Amino acid sequence: MEDFAKFVMVAEPRVSPDSSRVAFVTVKPDLESDSYRTGIWITDLDGKVLAVTQGLGDSSPRWSPDGEWVAFTSRRTLKEGGEGAEIWVMKPAAGEPRLVYRAKLGLASLTWSDSRHLLFTSPRQLDDEDEDYRVIRKVPVWFNGRGFVYNRRSFLHILDVQTGNVEVLEEWDMEVLYVAASHKGNRLAVVAYTDELNPRIRDIYVYDIASGELKKITESSMFIGSLTWSPDDEFIAFIGHDLRRGFSTHENVWVIDARGGEAVNVTGSMDRNNTNRLYCDLRGPYRAEQYPVWDGDYVYFHVSDAGNLKVYRALRGEWSVEPVVNGNCAVENFDVKQGVLVYVRMTSSEPPELWVNCGGEERKLTSFNEWLSAYTVVKPCKFSFKASDGVTVDGWIMKPPHLKEGERRPAILFIHGGPKAAYGEGFMFEYQLFAAKGYVVMYTNPRGSDGYSEEFADIRGAYGERDYSDLVEAIDFILENFDFIDDGLGVTGISYGGFMTNWIVTHTDRFKAAVTQNGICSWDAEYGTTDIGFYFVEDQLGGTPWKNWEKLRKQSPLNYVEEVKTPLMILHSMEDYRCWIDQALLMYTALKALKKEVELVLFNTGEHGFSRTAKPSIRAKRYRLMLNWFDRYLKENDNVVQR
Repeated sequence: MEDFAKFVMVAEPRVSPDSSRVAFVTVKPDLESDSYRTGIWITDLDGKVLAVTQGLGDSSPRWSPDGEWVAFTSRRTLKEGGEGAEIWVMKPAAGEPRLVYRAKLGLASLTWSDSRHLLFTSPRQLDDEDEDYRVIRKVPVWFNGRGFVYNRRSFLHILDVQTGNVEVLEEWDMEVLYVAASHKGNRLAVVAYTDELNPRIRDIYVYDIASGELKKITESSMFIGSLTWSPDDEFIAFIGHDLRRGFSTHENVWVIDARGGEAVNVTGSMDRNNTNRLYCDLRGPYRAEQYPVWDGDYVYFHVSDAGNLKVYRALRGEWSVEPVVNGNCAVENFDVKQGVLVYVRMTSSEPPELWVNCGGEERKLTSFNEWLSAYTVVKPCKFSFKASDGVTVDGWIMKPPHLKEGERRPAILFIHGGPKAAYGEGFMFEYQLFAAKGYVVMYTNPRGSDGYSEEFADIRGAYGERDYSDLVEAIDFILENFDFIDDGLGVTGISYGGFMTNWIVTHTDRFKAAVTQNGICSWDAEYGTTDIGFYFVEDQLGGTPWKNWEKLRKQSPLNYVEEVKTPLMILHSMEDYRCWIDQALLMYTALKALKKEVELVLFNTGEHGFSRTAKPSIRAKRYRLMLNWFDRYLKENDNVVQR
């Protein structure tokens, strides 16, 4: 972990209104405090540092429209591990930051409406509660990363940064998720849903501040995410999809008249997703969602393509699209002002740094991680193969550094979550670590993955079928074409990857060891105990515990648990409300009852994505547990460090 603590993770650049400066977030592991130090840096476009904040949890910088202020969120005066968030404002060139608001239950979607007022969403408790019991009348009961949410609703807040006064629009009977202000500051666009049983259906509402009129401009037929206004305030661009393939549908860029009407899908013909689903473990506990950016006549957006995450733009009116940042790389976050594009760029062997594109000329602005040049970093080798049904599948393989000619090493197959996520040009410290420990690292984008066509991503009702075949056939291809792998094969995965690890060990014995992490073994349990299960399971698996239950059973690894021959470690965090702890207990208890070789590891803290967000010490313990398990079964002749 000493090497991990050297990394500086860069995120969320925001360009000043006059395009002369950029504010961005840095995250650095701190082993001494067992936490992450975050800060907001402000530089000019030559990289000259103008200001730096170093408060606890400083993040989400936002320039005021006049460029005089930067607002940001923080946890400077809050207790570690507790709820809540704060809003601070600062003059970029002078003075100390000033606390202007404290939100007891947290906040999101921070933005300015004018140079005096900030907008954000924040939950409020609906009813008083008795400390000895809970009366629950809503779903979901809890939500991953937030805990119990059944007695909360997220409202739009309008904050006067001079007086600290806040207006809360509590009369709106809806869950408000996103907000964006028109450039004139007289209208707000919000994304919200009203049906707790179907939160996938969201609408855009336009709120006139002067009159108080709230108008719904969409038709309650779409999943809608982040949004932005056109420079003339006539149109709104948003990320969303029409659910034609359920959760497998690509999220595209749509544009709608701010007065209402039919939304136009600007990017649908590309048949690629326009959100970031790429795996990378150099984000720390902080990850900023990327909004579409409307600058001049262009809307800028992500394109996920075969392991790359690119930036494209669409020309207003004709909506023709063209690449802006292309090639083999991944752009995490970006912002554009007056044609100046600032973005966070990385590759699978280069950590994230800040870049700027002015007039087509690209320059790197930061070099936080140049220390890595003194180390041996393994560049993953990309390969492609034809699956048995003729479809091309991509994969990557990493050799241990300094591997000599003729030497062979055990190999581990890593499986991503989602399933609509992707491997590619995201930097993975974990995989570099496993390669440095002498393992061949293998990973692929099987059917269900992002970065390809919608048809490729759509495995609804067929989990464990074509996706499983792609993984097995990838192993066959690797063993036929790479001669540095011995007969020791391991497999591991998180979330959907944990499900697939469970599926693999119940359907083949070719792996000598497996680690399933925060995964699923029973879909009917997943339906009833998790934050999104009550609508995700029916959408993706095609059944409920009382309707088409046999489909859930057929696609549940627990149904085949008697076939397990592979030693299995079950690793789970106890605060995971996306794939709850019952999944780990069900699989473990069944295997113990059958006298199979199994070990259960429960982390006392940590949400679903704790492998990326946990404290540095927890991340180190997880690495050690996994390495020792694989060493025990895949390196039988080597000395294994005992726990």
